[in-house]
Order: sequence, then C-alpha cells, then structure tokens
Amino acid sequence: MTAHEVAVRAEAALGEGPTWDADAGRLIWIDILGSRVHTYDPASGRRTVRVTEQHVGAAKPRAGGGLVLNLRDGVGLLDPDGSFRWLHHEPVPGRRANDAAVAPDGSLWAGTMRYDEAPGGGTLSRVTGDGSVRVVLDDVAVSNGTGWSPDGRLMYYIDSPTRRLDVFGYDADGGVVDRRTLVEIEEGSGFPDGLTVDADGCVWVALWDGGAVRRYTPAGELDRVIELPVPRVTACAFGGADLRDLYITTARTGLSDPHPVAGSLLVVPGAGKGLASPAFAG
Repeated sequence: MTAHEVAVRAEAALGEGPTWDADAGRLIWIDILGSRVHTYDPASGRRTVRVTEQHVGAAKPRAGGGLVLNLRDGVGLLDPDGSFRWLHHEPVPGRRANDAAVAPDGSLWAGTMRYDEAPGGGTLSRVTGDGSVRVVLDDVAVSNGTGWSPDGRLMYYIDSPTRRLDVFGYDADGGVVDRRTLVEIEEGSGFPDGLTVDADGCVWVALWDGGAVRRYTPAGELDRVIELPVPRVTACAFGGADLRDLYITTARTGLSDPHPVAGSLLVVPGAGKGLASPAFAG
C-alpha cells in the first residue's frame, strides 16, 4: 500500500472528524480543543480555518449549504453566509460534544462525553433537521466513531474506553436493535476512536495511542493495517474526487515530545474506495 503523506501540516491539539464535502470538493476536519473548523481542497491546496466560540466535536455539510456543528452546548447551524444559530441547545456542566455522523436518512448522530471521561456521562443522540432530538444511548463514556454499512442496514459504533467496535441492526426510521460486539481491540494496541466504512462494507478504525488505522471485514476479521508515525490517531475518511484517498486526523494533546507531524492531516493515496457521505437534512 502507498505510504502516508502529509496533506496539511498543522499542530492541532485534537484533530478529528474528517469528512469529504463532495459538492465543494473539499475535506472538512476539526480541532476539538482548538475550537477550529478546517477545510482543505486537495486540487488547489486552498485551506480555510474558522474559529468557533466553543469546543467543536464535529462539522458536517448540510443539504442546503453551510455546516452543522456538534458543539459543547448542543447542535448548531452555520449558514452559507457565515451566520450561526442553534438547532438544539442543551448545555450540561462538565460535558462536551465529540464525534458525530450523518445517517443515510440525513439525520445527525451526535455524540457527547464528559471532560473527565466518566463512564455513563456521555450520550449518542439522533438529531433531525427540524431540531427534534432522541437520545439513543444514554450510558456512554466517550462517544466516538459511527457509520453505516453500504446497504444502510447496519450501524457501527465505538465507545472508546470499552475497546470495542459494536454493530447494530438499523432500520429506515432510525432505530437500532440487536447490539453485538464485532471487534475487541487487544490491550497494548490503543483505543478505537473514529471510523469510516468503505464501499466493500469494511470498517476502518483509527487507534488512539495505537499509531495505526486498521481495516476490518464485515465479519470482524483484520485484513489491513496502516502504521503511522504518530501515536494519537483519531479518525479517518475517504476523500478526493473518486473517494479513493484515505484522510487521517491526528492529535498532539497530552504528548510530552510530539512527533513533528502530530496534529497534522495525513493522507494515504489510493488506499481503497469510500462511500459518499450524506449531507445533513437541515
């Protein structure tokens, strides 16, 4: 496999959430603790950075333009003209937003966690375009990677401290059933963080303190490993015009002597074939 390259050299404290915005031909990614939303156009090299007023756990494209943001105190909408408004405002002391994903039906599945990572302090909620919210999981520690199988019938999910990649049955009404563990990450290999699902239905998992991204088959078998020079690998997503390049976010927070590319956006050209990401229907 082609070795990784540095797409954007940065010093993000907690780089996260890469998402390919097909309409704009750009990658969106964030620095949670730096309260920054980054964009990167690989064709032109153009980059933008927007500072948010709160820690931002995720930023995803909206169907009508602009972004939906998973923020410390709730879910907000950034309009194409740059104006901001809350869609769902629910501040909880000691809690912040974390990773989020857009489901096949256009709903946002938004995760939260406590700053102290206390078990049971986080949630996973389904947020629709009209601002209605349903808490799906209410006993999470660190809500992280969420994704769907190519046929939309399965949902994959990671609560990082459990070291598990779980899978649910998923229906068209946004219901999840029959939770089971697909993969357990062995001790000493880090913690599962963000994930993406490819066109073959395989799940790519970033390993925090594991220095790698792993690809698992739908049966839970490990069939590929991308080793990286930085320990804190946070998330991954396919991007580029043909969705064949794997973009990987990294972090430098908590590292006493970080590698020079820790906190940068990395890319592995031609790593596989991704799925188009739906836009948030709101």
